[in-house]
Amino acid sequence: MTYISNDDAALFSQRLDYSSLEVFMIPWELLDSAQVPGSSGELRLYRRGKEFSIRVNGCELMNSRAHGSEDALAELASAKIADRPCPRVLVGGLGMGYTAAAALARLGPGSQVVVAELVPAVVRWNRGPLAGLAGHPLRDARVTVQEVDVAAILRTERRAFDAILLDVDNGPDGLSRKGNDWLYSQAGLDAAYAALTSKGVLAVWSSGPDSAFAKRLSRAGFEVDEVRVRARGSRGGGRHTIWLAVS
Repeated sequence: MTYISNDDAALFSQRLDYSSLEVFMIPWELLDSAQVPGSSGELRLYRRGKEFSIRVNGCELMNSRAHGSEDALAELASAKIADRPCPRVLVGGLGMGYTAAAALARLGPGSQVVVAELVPAVVRWNRGPLAGLAGHPLRDARVTVQEVDVAAILRTERRAFDAILLDVDNGPDGLSRKGNDWLYSQAGLDAAYAALTSKGVLAVWSSGPDSAFAKRLSRAGFEVDEVRVRARGSRGGGRHTIWLAVS
């Protein structure tokens, strides 16, 4: 999930041409809202023209104009398991579907992608108004959606996935749900390690760097690379962090 900082918003505004300014004259329309299970937070889905935004308690978690780092999360992880004929991938956090779509684009016909999404409304939005943004990834026969906390899967599965892609909340410094903290704790990372096959990859998205989290990955037994990527890919934008941790 992409958090748009004030600095990134200012840079984005500087790069707009006059035709783009017309978009900002269109008011945001609230399409739907949903409670985050186990939290007082409320997710809200907004639309402005062709642009969509998901926010929690007034903070933007993701925007359809800025998904380059979500794409990169899947692309970088998929590259590390490209030689596996039938990889099984767990995507934690559906968002607007961009991460799942990017993984599907790079995995073969024998692959399986399990998407874990805690908020049922987010799945509904991805089958409805958000479906076309990433090319209808939930229609792909390789995809299975589980409306469950990804932590529940990590706590029970052993040697089940070749890659685990985590794009939950705002990274280790969460915004929407205190329960997400477990995923980034030592216990959560130990569980992720156990859920991966040999030389599997855990890829984690974050709005920014976190040296303490990188150290926890190493203590869990991972070989860790930290990559900085742009929010809007080749079009620039703010810099986000992806950790690629190989078991």
